[in-house]
Amino acid sequence: MTSLALSAMLRTQHHGRLDMLPYGQLLNISFERTDSEVRLLMPFKEALVGSPGRLHGGSLAGLLELAGLAAVIVALPDADRLPRIRPITITVDYMREGTPTGTIAAAEVTRLGRRIVNVASRAWQYDRGRPIAAANVNFLLDYPEAQSGS
Repeated sequence: MTSLALSAMLRTQHHGRLDMLPYGQLLNISFERTDSEVRLLMPFKEALVGSPGRLHGGSLAGLLELAGLAAVIVALPDADRLPRIRPITITVDYMREGTPTGTIAAAEVTRLGRRIVNVASRAWQYDRGRPIAAANVNFLLDYPEAQSGS
């Protein structure tokens, strides 16, 4: 199940840290929420370097996936009944190199179905109009079966 505490935090707080997600804690990701979106902030640290002077693609892909997850959680209509949210496909396009500075990501739910959610995520550093990476993510919503009483 998706954490009700994570859902409550993303829905009610305007900013915070994603430490309850192990990868969010590893990447030191924080968030800022506005009325229209949740933005994730990943500060630069040397451990994120893949080749000299460039961010590793895995850290960008992880940031984009977590941005998608945050967008899905906020978009779900019932905050008290959350499914297990699992990524089933992720396609990342690397558009330009990530430089040694903080990176911002945000995602938009493009289709919210009963079982499948399609999300478009973008990451940028200096200019939102010039993303360094983008991802299309499909999530599976796995609601627990209603338990029948015997």
